[in-house]
Amino acid sequence: MKCPHCLVEFHDQPGETPIGNDVNHHFGFETQICPSCTKMIIYLIYGERDSNPSSYWQSSTMKLVYPKGMNRGPLPPEVPKYLAEDYIEAALVLEDSPKASAALSRRCLQQLLREYAKVNKSDLSKEIDEVINKLPSQLAESIDAIRNIGNFAAHPIKSTSSDKIVPVEQGEAEWNLDVLESLFDFYFVQPQKIKTRRESLNKKLKDAGKKEMK
Repeated sequence: MKCPHCLVEFHDQPGETPIGNDVNHHFGFETQICPSCTKMIIYLIYGERDSNPSSYWQSSTMKLVYPKGMNRGPLPPEVPKYLAEDYIEAALVLEDSPKASAALSRRCLQQLLREYAKVNKSDLSKEIDEVINKLPSQLAESIDAIRNIGNFAAHPIKSTSSDKIVPVEQGEAEWNLDVLESLFDFYFVQPQKIKTRRESLNKKLKDAGKKEMK
């Protein structure tokens, strides 16, 4: 499994502990400690108990309760705080409410496009159209897919009122977060890396008595 804290893969050896029963379900929890970051991982398990005494569950559902929701790596420090806050909240509520997650990520995307891609303020679908030609082809295809996966044609409110909580398609909320991560890398991380390398090279050129790069 992949540790939800540090995202390192490891061979899981969970321990199950029963909690009790109610009128509908039998409850328990599963715990394990990641060998890489040594942090605890806790899942709530609920379902019907198997009539076979050698088997604990007939059928069960598992829900990650610690760490809560966020099964993604930390954002780079270059990402502006207000965008990072929307992204993190969208990731945290993803499991409990994909609708809320998608609304937060659409709002985050629209803010990013308006302030850093410098698109003309319009509805989200038109803003995506405008930015596509400014992006590398693979990233352009990814952001364009937001409309297709989200079925904007059937739910135009996702474009005209991007922060509204409306029905989502299978995989839509997760895809939005994936695209945001790629855009964060393109607009914030890579430019900072280039700037740092340029500054380092200019220092070497200066120390050597040569003309610096512009």
